[in-house]
Amino acid sequence: MNNNAPRKNRLDALWGFFTSVRLTVVVLLLLAATSVVGTLIPQNASPQAYIQAYGEFAYRLLHVFNIFDMYYSWWFRSLIAILAVNITVCTIHRWPSIWRIVASGKLRTASLEKRRPLTEFSDRHDPRELREGYRACIRRKFPRARLLQEGKGFRVVAERGRWTRLGVPAVHLSIVVILAGALIGSFFGFDGFVNIPEGGSVSQIRLRNSDATLPLGFEVRCDDFDVSFYKSGSPKEFRSSLVILENGRKVLEKDIIVNDPLRYRGINFFQSSYGPMPPKKITLTFTSRDSGRTVRHQVAMGRSVALPEGGGRFTVGEYRRDYRFRGVQVGAAVLGVLERPGQAPAEIALPLRFPTFDRMRKGDWILSVAGLEEAYYTGLQVTRDPGVPVVYAGFVLLILGCWVAFFMSHQKIVVDVRPSAHSSRVKIFGTANRNRLGFENKVRKLGAELSRLSPETQQGESK
Repeated sequence: MNNNAPRKNRLDALWGFFTSVRLTVVVLLLLAATSVVGTLIPQNASPQAYIQAYGEFAYRLLHVFNIFDMYYSWWFRSLIAILAVNITVCTIHRWPSIWRIVASGKLRTASLEKRRPLTEFSDRHDPRELREGYRACIRRKFPRARLLQEGKGFRVVAERGRWTRLGVPAVHLSIVVILAGALIGSFFGFDGFVNIPEGGSVSQIRLRNSDATLPLGFEVRCDDFDVSFYKSGSPKEFRSSLVILENGRKVLEKDIIVNDPLRYRGINFFQSSYGPMPPKKITLTFTSRDSGRTVRHQVAMGRSVALPEGGGRFTVGEYRRDYRFRGVQVGAAVLGVLERPGQAPAEIALPLRFPTFDRMRKGDWILSVAGLEEAYYTGLQVTRDPGVPVVYAGFVLLILGCWVAFFMSHQKIVVDVRPSAHSSRVKIFGTANRNRLGFENKVRKLGAELSRLSPETQQGESK
């Protein structure tokens, strides 16, 4: 009993499955449909946004199938892998017949003469007088040309562009290379983000849709951040001055804006967002309630400053952007602790929008915030995709393959010259695997050129 037969049948069935054009169509339709879903459903949003939009049950169901990050899901990667295997197997399956045509050293033109000639005409000269001129003329247009003597007549068989049969396999290979690049980026790349305060530095990032952090292996510092605004108040441009540090040594620096990233070690730093940071320093104004005299001091956050005339000390505590006083929103405010001689420390708030707010305290000195030194953080999207060079190579190969496959062709002709009564009868047969109409026009032009040749003309040209 032959145990190898069932195994061979299974392998043949598997091979037949992957060589099926139907499989290609089905996978392409599934990829198209899922891409539409990925366009309609926002990717990588917060769970709260999804629950609010679709409800908790739908959110849990879609989360199971990883719809919210579908381009990195196992099933989307599987579809890409199946398509790559399908195209590869189809190409391997058809490769022997293609290579036989490309690598063959013979000019196979026997079937051409069974067809109708593309053009024919008569020439008053004897075939022996036309032979060399015809061969030279045809070789200028078809480098592979051979002269065959046929009794008193002759034939010139020629072809060009045999290698263009490789155009279709090149297109198939390019698609596989592009898909391989996409899978490489999906498995070995990352997408994360980081916020760097102006003047600060980081050496790791947080991965998107994850609580995990990833060390970069070097340090990124933001030396400066600038933002400009339109008259409406919306941001016009924000720019970050970034520096790459290796072991404390500066190795690269660049100002980045939106769509103009910094790239280092295959990692891209895109300007993504920005936001305000708590001020580093504030300017306080002390106004005497009796005399109206004012004194200004600049103080850093967390530091203390003495009030004039021994009136005590004020320690800057924190900066709040949305401070509420007795349930009323008063906006940004500086909070601190005021210590006065012989009195218990008191917590006070100094809203920026209301300079006279501290008058309600009825102290000897009225405190207010005259200004603050604003600071920002820059938000960076950090990505790495090692598959990008592979995808670029695939697109270059795709363009070249498409050019060869659609704009070039494998062309074969037979020029048959037979003696007739006091003349020669010329018939030209030919075929091409692409653009047959253009090829037929080319053959007719060749026939017209050959009909104008004469031994006298050829001798004149040779002189």
